[in-house]
Amino acid sequence: MLKSANALAPHCYYVQASLWGKTLFVVTISLLFTCNSFPQPIELVNAFPNLGFNQPIFLTHSNDGTNRIFVVQQNGIIYVFPNDSAITPSRRDVFLNISDKLSSAGGEEGLLGLAFHPNYKANGYFYVNYTAPSPRKTVVARYSVTPVNPNKADSLSELKIIEITQPYSNHNGGMILFGADGYLYIGMGDGGSGGDPQNYAQNLQSLLGKILRIDIDTTVGAKNYGVPPTNPFYGNPLAGKEEIYAWGLRNPWRFSQDFVTGYIIAGDVGQNAWEEINLIELGKNYGWRCYEGNNPYNLSGCGPISTYTFPLKVYANPGLGCSVTGGYIYRGYRRPDLVGAYIYGDYCSGKIWKFVYQGGNITADSLILDAPFHISSFGVDQYNELYICNYSNGNIQRFVGSPLSDVDRNYSSISKIFSLEQNYPNPFSAKGGSAHGGNTVTTIRFTIPYTTHVTLKVFDLLGREVAVLVNQQLEPGTYKKTLEAVQLTSELVSKNEYASGVYFYQMRATDFVQTRKLVLTK
Repeated sequence: MLKSANALAPHCYYVQASLWGKTLFVVTISLLFTCNSFPQPIELVNAFPNLGFNQPIFLTHSNDGTNRIFVVQQNGIIYVFPNDSAITPSRRDVFLNISDKLSSAGGEEGLLGLAFHPNYKANGYFYVNYTAPSPRKTVVARYSVTPVNPNKADSLSELKIIEITQPYSNHNGGMILFGADGYLYIGMGDGGSGGDPQNYAQNLQSLLGKILRIDIDTTVGAKNYGVPPTNPFYGNPLAGKEEIYAWGLRNPWRFSQDFVTGYIIAGDVGQNAWEEINLIELGKNYGWRCYEGNNPYNLSGCGPISTYTFPLKVYANPGLGCSVTGGYIYRGYRRPDLVGAYIYGDYCSGKIWKFVYQGGNITADSLILDAPFHISSFGVDQYNELYICNYSNGNIQRFVGSPLSDVDRNYSSISKIFSLEQNYPNPFSAKGGSAHGGNTVTTIRFTIPYTTHVTLKVFDLLGREVAVLVNQQLEPGTYKKTLEAVQLTSELVSKNEYASGVYFYQMRATDFVQTRKLVLTK
């Protein structure tokens, strides 16, 4: 086991649950012991000790209620297996192998990202980000799972969504994720070499050095995607590429979105002196190559300092590391003391830090672990437990459970018997009939293993409660609840119209909490 850099953790807790900024409840837990009475070292353990991987660079889940783990290898292979610490190689399947499509001339090329469609359970679509040769380029492509085997993708189903020429072999970005808004976010490095010699990151007519946002559920012209109308240059391509969401980034290797706060936080790999963590927001310029971290780098042609958005956090390179690996705001079970903290690390040094960002400020900023391996990526399972990809030895690490939780004893049983499924159909429509594109009712299924009090509520993007589907004690079993469009009312209710857009439904039962997204169309 790998032990923490700091030995003490508090034994008194203030717990606040919120959704998109709205406080749902506040609980203070006071134990019989004084705070900091006993050491609680943060330790790592091999999550799947019987499995090994070749240069794992990402871990995720399919968000379909199956509690499977997907591990991405840089060489083009994606493995899938049940989320069981006792899993053996015989129960691990090759989900997809695209090794024959890759450019791997440089150490930063290969298969770099994976994201499952929010409605994967119904449509079987998932997306990959890889570098391809002749000419060298980033490819984001869609694949489909085979209809007869959920552990096998159809390798012939590739649909290329977007291709972006890469001038050099490094700084390819690679992260893709579906945001809470249902759009696909794509991290693009500045094109490589050193110092961004063509100044791509500040060039709004280039897709390099940016975070892009596209709508993969629509197509426009010859493109296999659409552009969200809220993107900063939508409808104004002379001002900037319409796909751009944010810019001025060097190599945003890993970023994530927290489902509670909505924050998108990215680790942007620095040049020679500083590694940085950025809060990514619509239409913001993060300064590269004018600034590295908070410091001037190359001010030629740059605007006033007020033009740029500076990092939440920086650390020295060299000194504390050489390549930041962005992580996640922790929402898992194993370490209650870390819930709400952003966990991130450094690829070179193996150091892992945490900070809490609230009210516009960082608090509780500290080193929590010094791991003796290269950290290529963090990832989460369907229950938001955090994992760490060990690039050095090819295994997957996770936190050992705190003494304050029974996770080490009951986590696997909890994860197998509680479930909240994706609603179907999703999206559903505010107006029924084929003329209006769908059904006005969607169904939500959930399972509970024993008699307990259950709540199932729906919230809008601002965290406002808009519907309560369940609020009662239920016997063990699987339940179906329907949600009608009429329940998602707006000021237009008198006109028989309802507020279309993205909503969230959340189930709470004992110590189980899960949130999923649904979409209402007009």
